[in-house]
Amino acid sequence: MKYLEKHPMIVIVVGIVGISLSAIFVRYSVAPSAVLAAWRLLWSVILMTPVVLGSAAVRQELIKADKKSALLSALSGLFLAAHFILWFDALGKTSVASAATLVCTEVIWVSLGFCLFLKGKISQKAALAIGVTLLGSFLIALADSGAGEGHLEGDVLAILAAVCSAVYMLFGRSAQKKLSTTVYTYLVYGSCALVLLVVCGIQGTGLLISGANPVIVGFLLALFSTILGHTIFSWALKFYSPSFVSACKLLEPVGAGILAVFLFGEIPAPLALVGAVLILGGVRYYAKIEQKA
Repeated sequence: MKYLEKHPMIVIVVGIVGISLSAIFVRYSVAPSAVLAAWRLLWSVILMTPVVLGSAAVRQELIKADKKSALLSALSGLFLAAHFILWFDALGKTSVASAATLVCTEVIWVSLGFCLFLKGKISQKAALAIGVTLLGSFLIALADSGAGEGHLEGDVLAILAAVCSAVYMLFGRSAQKKLSTTVYTYLVYGSCALVLLVVCGIQGTGLLISGANPVIVGFLLALFSTILGHTIFSWALKFYSPSFVSACKLLEPVGAGILAVFLFGEIPAPLALVGAVLILGGVRYYAKIEQKA
Protein backbone atom coordinates (compact mmCIF):
# COMPACT_ATOMS: atom_id res chain seq x y z
CA MET A 1 0.00 0.00 0.00
CA LYS A 2 2.86 2.39 0.83
CA TYR A 3 4.35 1.74 -2.60
CA LEU A 4 1.06 2.68 -4.26
CA GLU A 5 0.87 5.84 -2.16
CA LYS A 6 4.28 6.84 -3.52
CA HIS A 7 3.21 5.97 -7.09
CA PRO A 8 -0.54 6.73 -7.24
CA MET A 9 -0.56 6.96 -11.05
CA ILE A 10 -0.26 3.15 -11.18
CA VAL A 11 -3.58 2.87 -9.40
CA ILE A 12 -5.15 5.53 -11.63
CA VAL A 13 -4.25 3.47 -14.72
CA VAL A 14 -6.11 0.51 -13.23
CA GLY A 15 -9.06 2.82 -12.64
CA ILE A 16 -9.06 3.93 -16.28
CA VAL A 17 -9.27 0.30 -17.45
CA GLY A 18 -12.14 -0.33 -15.04
CA ILE A 19 -14.27 2.60 -16.16
CA SER A 20 -13.52 1.91 -19.84
CA LEU A 21 -15.53 -1.31 -19.51
CA SER A 22 -18.57 0.47 -18.09
CA ALA A 23 -20.21 1.49 -21.39
CA ILE A 24 -19.65 -1.97 -22.85
CA PHE A 25 -21.28 -3.73 -19.90
CA VAL A 26 -24.25 -1.34 -19.95
CA ARG A 27 -24.91 -2.08 -23.63
CA TYR A 28 -25.46 -5.73 -22.72
CA SER A 29 -28.16 -4.85 -20.18
CA VAL A 30 -31.89 -5.10 -20.94
CA ALA A 31 -33.03 -3.45 -17.71
CA PRO A 32 -34.22 0.13 -17.06
CA SER A 33 -31.37 2.47 -16.13
CA ALA A 34 -32.42 2.90 -12.48
CA VAL A 35 -32.67 -0.87 -11.98
CA LEU A 36 -29.24 -1.57 -13.48
CA ALA A 37 -27.70 1.28 -11.50
CA ALA A 38 -29.33 0.00 -8.30
CA TRP A 39 -27.85 -3.46 -8.82
CA ARG A 40 -24.45 -1.93 -9.54
CA LEU A 41 -24.45 -0.02 -6.27
CA LEU A 42 -25.98 -2.83 -4.22
CA TRP A 43 -23.23 -5.16 -5.39
CA SER A 44 -20.66 -2.45 -4.64
CA VAL A 45 -21.90 -2.16 -1.06
CA ILE A 46 -21.98 -5.94 -0.68
CA LEU A 47 -18.41 -6.29 -1.97
CA MET A 48 -17.17 -3.55 0.35
CA THR A 49 -19.00 -4.66 3.51
CA PRO A 50 -16.52 -7.43 4.50
CA VAL A 51 -13.66 -4.92 4.23
CA VAL A 52 -15.49 -2.34 6.33
CA LEU A 53 -16.81 -4.70 9.00
CA GLY A 54 -13.63 -6.77 9.06
CA SER A 55 -11.51 -3.88 10.29
CA ALA A 56 -12.00 -2.55 13.81
CA ALA A 57 -10.38 0.76 12.86
CA VAL A 58 -12.67 1.24 9.86
CA ARG A 59 -15.74 0.30 11.92
CA GLN A 60 -14.84 2.86 14.56
CA GLU A 61 -14.22 5.55 11.97
CA LEU A 62 -17.57 4.80 10.35
CA ILE A 63 -19.41 5.00 13.68
CA LYS A 64 -17.63 8.19 14.73
CA ALA A 65 -17.87 9.97 11.37
CA ASP A 66 -18.86 13.60 11.97
CA LYS A 67 -22.25 14.78 10.70
CA LYS A 68 -20.86 17.23 8.17
CA SER A 69 -18.68 14.62 6.46
CA ALA A 70 -21.54 12.12 6.49
CA LEU A 71 -23.88 14.70 4.94
CA LEU A 72 -21.34 15.58 2.25
CA SER A 73 -20.94 11.88 1.49
CA ALA A 74 -24.72 11.47 1.24
CA LEU A 75 -24.96 14.44 -1.14
CA SER A 76 -22.11 12.98 -3.15
CA GLY A 77 -24.05 9.71 -3.39
CA LEU A 78 -27.17 11.57 -4.53
CA PHE A 79 -25.37 13.12 -7.49
CA LEU A 80 -23.59 9.85 -8.24
CA ALA A 81 -27.02 8.20 -8.54
CA ALA A 82 -28.16 10.93 -10.95
CA HIS A 83 -24.95 10.46 -12.93
CA PHE A 84 -25.53 6.72 -13.36
CA ILE A 85 -29.16 7.09 -14.46
CA LEU A 86 -28.32 9.80 -16.99
CA TRP A 87 -25.23 7.95 -18.21
CA PHE A 88 -27.06 4.66 -18.75
CA ASP A 89 -29.91 6.44 -20.53
CA ALA A 90 -27.39 8.22 -22.78
CA LEU A 91 -25.82 4.91 -23.82
CA GLY A 92 -29.23 3.70 -24.93
CA LYS A 93 -29.67 6.64 -27.29
CA THR A 94 -26.28 7.60 -28.72
CA SER A 95 -23.07 5.80 -29.64
CA VAL A 96 -20.62 4.50 -27.06
CA ALA A 97 -17.87 6.74 -28.44
CA SER A 98 -19.99 9.91 -28.28
CA ALA A 99 -21.40 9.20 -24.83
CA ALA A 100 -18.04 8.20 -23.35
CA THR A 101 -16.27 11.20 -24.87
CA LEU A 102 -18.89 13.73 -23.74
CA VAL A 103 -18.77 12.37 -20.19
CA CYS A 104 -15.10 13.37 -20.22
CA THR A 105 -16.23 17.00 -20.19
CA GLU A 106 -16.65 16.37 -16.47
CA VAL A 107 -13.26 18.03 -16.02
CA ILE A 108 -14.71 21.28 -17.36
CA TRP A 109 -17.60 21.26 -14.91
CA VAL A 110 -15.26 20.30 -12.06
CA SER A 111 -13.02 23.24 -12.92
CA LEU A 112 -15.91 25.67 -13.09
CA GLY A 113 -17.36 24.35 -9.85
CA PHE A 114 -13.96 24.48 -8.18
CA CYS A 115 -13.66 28.10 -9.25
CA LEU A 116 -17.20 29.19 -8.34
CA PHE A 117 -17.77 27.33 -5.08
CA LEU A 118 -14.33 26.43 -3.69
CA LYS A 119 -12.65 29.75 -4.49
CA GLY A 120 -10.31 28.23 -7.04
CA LYS A 121 -8.86 30.09 -10.02
CA ILE A 122 -8.72 29.26 -13.73
CA SER A 123 -5.67 30.45 -15.66
CA GLN A 124 -5.78 31.70 -19.25
CA LYS A 125 -4.24 28.43 -20.45
CA ALA A 126 -6.88 26.46 -18.56
CA ALA A 127 -9.59 28.64 -20.08
CA LEU A 128 -8.18 27.82 -23.54
CA ALA A 129 -8.31 24.10 -22.76
CA ILE A 130 -11.91 24.47 -21.60
CA GLY A 131 -12.82 26.34 -24.79
CA VAL A 132 -11.28 23.65 -27.00
CA THR A 133 -13.10 20.92 -25.09
CA LEU A 134 -16.45 22.68 -25.40
CA LEU A 135 -15.85 23.16 -29.14
CA GLY A 136 -15.25 19.42 -29.44
CA SER A 137 -18.51 18.74 -27.62
CA PHE A 138 -20.35 21.02 -30.05
CA LEU A 139 -18.89 19.17 -33.05
CA ILE A 140 -19.97 15.79 -31.67
CA ALA A 141 -23.48 17.12 -31.08
CA LEU A 142 -23.51 18.57 -34.61
CA ALA A 143 -22.43 15.24 -36.10
CA ASP A 144 -24.99 13.29 -34.08
CA SER A 145 -27.81 15.70 -34.93
CA GLY A 146 -27.78 14.25 -38.43
CA ALA A 147 -27.97 10.70 -37.09
CA GLY A 148 -31.46 11.17 -35.62
CA GLU A 149 -33.14 12.90 -32.70
CA GLY A 150 -32.28 10.11 -30.31
CA HIS A 151 -28.54 10.54 -30.79
CA LEU A 152 -28.66 14.25 -29.97
CA GLU A 153 -30.79 13.57 -26.91
CA GLY A 154 -28.24 10.97 -25.82
CA ASP A 155 -25.46 13.54 -26.19
CA VAL A 156 -27.34 15.99 -23.94
CA LEU A 157 -27.90 13.26 -21.34
CA ALA A 158 -24.18 12.41 -21.43
CA ILE A 159 -23.27 16.04 -20.74
CA LEU A 160 -25.77 16.21 -17.87
CA ALA A 161 -24.22 12.99 -16.52
CA ALA A 162 -20.82 14.71 -16.65
CA VAL A 163 -22.17 17.68 -14.68
CA CYS A 164 -23.60 15.37 -11.99
CA SER A 165 -20.31 13.49 -11.81
CA ALA A 166 -18.46 16.77 -11.37
CA VAL A 167 -20.67 17.73 -8.41
CA TYR A 168 -20.10 14.24 -6.96
CA MET A 169 -16.34 14.78 -7.24
CA LEU A 170 -16.47 18.22 -5.61
CA PHE A 171 -18.49 16.97 -2.65
CA GLY A 172 -16.06 14.05 -2.38
CA ARG A 173 -13.09 16.39 -2.21
CA SER A 174 -14.62 18.12 0.82
CA ALA A 175 -15.85 14.95 2.52
CA GLN A 176 -12.47 13.20 2.36
CA LYS A 177 -10.76 15.89 4.41
CA LYS A 178 -11.90 14.01 7.52
CA LEU A 179 -12.71 10.55 6.15
CA SER A 180 -10.61 7.72 4.81
CA THR A 181 -11.30 6.57 1.26
CA THR A 182 -12.85 3.31 2.51
CA VAL A 183 -15.35 4.99 4.83
CA TYR A 184 -16.12 7.75 2.34
CA THR A 185 -16.83 5.39 -0.55
CA TYR A 186 -18.89 3.08 1.66
CA LEU A 187 -21.08 5.99 2.75
CA VAL A 188 -21.35 7.29 -0.82
CA TYR A 189 -22.23 3.93 -2.35
CA GLY A 190 -24.68 3.21 0.46
CA SER A 191 -26.51 6.52 0.03
CA CYS A 192 -26.38 6.16 -3.75
CA ALA A 193 -27.95 2.68 -3.54
CA LEU A 194 -30.73 4.01 -1.30
CA VAL A 195 -31.48 6.85 -3.72
CA LEU A 196 -31.64 4.42 -6.63
CA LEU A 197 -33.95 2.06 -4.73
CA VAL A 198 -36.27 4.99 -4.03
CA VAL A 199 -36.22 5.92 -7.71
CA CYS A 200 -37.07 2.33 -8.68
CA GLY A 201 -39.95 2.43 -6.20
CA ILE A 202 -41.28 5.69 -7.61
CA GLN A 203 -41.02 4.33 -11.15
CA GLY A 204 -42.70 1.09 -10.10
CA THR A 205 -39.87 -1.08 -11.45
CA GLY A 206 -38.85 -4.08 -9.37
CA LEU A 207 -35.22 -5.13 -9.15
CA LEU A 208 -36.02 -8.44 -10.85
CA ILE A 209 -38.16 -6.93 -13.60
CA SER A 210 -35.63 -8.02 -16.24
CA GLY A 211 -34.62 -11.33 -14.71
CA ALA A 212 -30.99 -12.20 -14.00
CA ASN A 213 -29.52 -9.89 -16.66
CA PRO A 214 -29.22 -6.72 -14.50
CA VAL A 215 -27.99 -8.81 -11.57
CA ILE A 216 -25.07 -10.17 -13.61
CA VAL A 217 -24.30 -6.94 -15.47
CA GLY A 218 -24.62 -5.00 -12.22
CA PHE A 219 -22.06 -7.28 -10.59
CA LEU A 220 -19.59 -6.79 -13.45
CA LEU A 221 -20.09 -3.03 -13.25
CA ALA A 222 -19.63 -3.09 -9.49
CA LEU A 223 -16.44 -5.13 -9.61
CA PHE A 224 -14.67 -3.58 -12.58
CA SER A 225 -16.13 -0.10 -12.96
CA THR A 226 -17.00 0.82 -9.37
CA ILE A 227 -14.52 -0.98 -7.10
CA LEU A 228 -11.64 -0.87 -9.60
CA GLY A 229 -12.83 2.40 -11.13
CA HIS A 230 -14.69 5.01 -9.10
CA THR A 231 -13.25 3.83 -5.77
CA ILE A 232 -9.74 4.21 -7.10
CA PHE A 233 -10.45 7.72 -8.34
CA SER A 234 -11.92 8.62 -4.95
CA TRP A 235 -8.71 7.37 -3.33
CA ALA A 236 -6.67 9.42 -5.81
CA LEU A 237 -8.38 12.61 -4.58
CA LYS A 238 -6.07 12.43 -1.56
CA PHE A 239 -3.08 12.91 -3.87
CA TYR A 240 -4.42 14.96 -6.78
CA SER A 241 -6.92 17.77 -7.30
CA PRO A 242 -10.48 16.98 -8.52
CA SER A 243 -9.64 18.50 -11.91
CA PHE A 244 -6.59 16.30 -12.43
CA VAL A 245 -8.37 13.11 -11.33
CA SER A 246 -11.18 13.88 -13.77
CA ALA A 247 -8.65 14.57 -16.52
CA CYS A 248 -7.05 11.16 -16.02
CA LYS A 249 -10.28 9.54 -17.16
CA LEU A 250 -9.78 10.82 -20.71
CA LEU A 251 -8.59 7.43 -21.96
CA GLU A 252 -11.99 5.89 -21.17
CA PRO A 253 -13.67 6.84 -24.47
CA VAL A 254 -10.65 5.63 -26.46
CA GLY A 255 -10.85 2.11 -25.03
CA ALA A 256 -14.65 2.02 -25.01
CA GLY A 257 -14.87 3.41 -28.54
CA ILE A 258 -12.46 0.81 -29.94
CA LEU A 259 -14.36 -2.01 -28.24
CA ALA A 260 -17.65 -0.64 -29.58
CA VAL A 261 -16.33 -0.76 -33.15
CA PHE A 262 -15.63 -4.49 -32.89
CA LEU A 263 -18.54 -5.49 -30.63
CA PHE A 264 -21.35 -3.29 -31.96
CA GLY A 265 -20.08 -2.09 -35.34
CA GLU A 266 -20.26 1.56 -34.22
CA ILE A 267 -17.99 3.63 -36.46
CA PRO A 268 -18.02 7.33 -35.51
CA ALA A 269 -18.68 9.96 -38.18
CA PRO A 270 -15.61 12.00 -39.28
CA LEU A 271 -16.95 15.18 -37.63
CA ALA A 272 -17.55 13.28 -34.39
CA LEU A 273 -13.97 11.99 -34.50
CA VAL A 274 -12.69 15.54 -34.89
CA GLY A 275 -14.80 16.58 -31.92
CA ALA A 276 -13.49 13.65 -29.87
CA VAL A 277 -9.89 14.58 -30.69
CA LEU A 278 -10.53 18.17 -29.61
CA ILE A 279 -12.13 17.04 -26.34
CA LEU A 280 -9.39 14.59 -25.48
CA GLY A 281 -6.72 17.06 -26.56
CA GLY A 282 -8.26 19.83 -24.47
CA VAL A 283 -8.56 17.61 -21.44
CA ARG A 284 -5.00 16.34 -21.88
CA TYR A 285 -3.72 19.91 -22.15
CA TYR A 286 -5.64 20.80 -19.02
CA ALA A 287 -4.08 17.82 -17.22
CA LYS A 288 -0.60 19.09 -18.06
CA ILE A 289 -1.49 22.55 -16.74
CA GLU A 290 -2.83 21.02 -13.55
CA GLN A 291 0.33 18.97 -13.03
CA LYS A 292 2.50 22.08 -13.29
CA ALA A 293 0.31 24.08 -10.91
